Amino acid sequence: MNIRKVKKSDNIFLANIIRAAFEESDAPKQGTVYSDPTTDNLFELFENERSVLWVAENEGEILGCCGIYPTDGLPEGCVELVKFYLLAKARGKGLGTQLMQKSFESAKELGYTEIYIETLPEFDNAVGMYERGGFKKLENPMGDSGHTGCDIWMIKKL
Repeated sequence: MNIRKVKKSDNIFLANIIRAAFEESDAPKQGTVYSDPTTDNLFELFENERSVLWVAENEGEILGCCGIYPTDGLPEGCVELVKFYLLAKARGKGLGTQLMQKSFESAKELGYTEIYIETLPEFDNAVGMYERGGFKKLENPMGDSGHTGCDIWMIKKL
């Protein structure tokens, strides 16, 4: 297993993994990362120096990704946990926890003190993982991700 930073050649594979997760869960496609135009260009999006996208691969096969991004409108010191998706066959094996922890470490290294996440009830297994990872639910969204279809918002102090 290798966890590394995103490469330009990963774009198509990661976009497919993200959209497949929505299709498998019958999650809303509008107002979410599914229809977000940046989903097709993740390498370019994460060229922002205050962000990082980690990619998990095994023997050359991309299994998923998770990263942090300074979403517009978030309070000072807060970053969003973003693009956290795995192939179905890679779930439930601890890989998601590894990717999430790597993103927490990156956030601390970049000087962030809080991590925010938006998600959907269709991803209930992920919500449970976030809660076990220290995230607490919020009543309202933060920042301006443009993902108006998300209706679960969570925050974690680092």
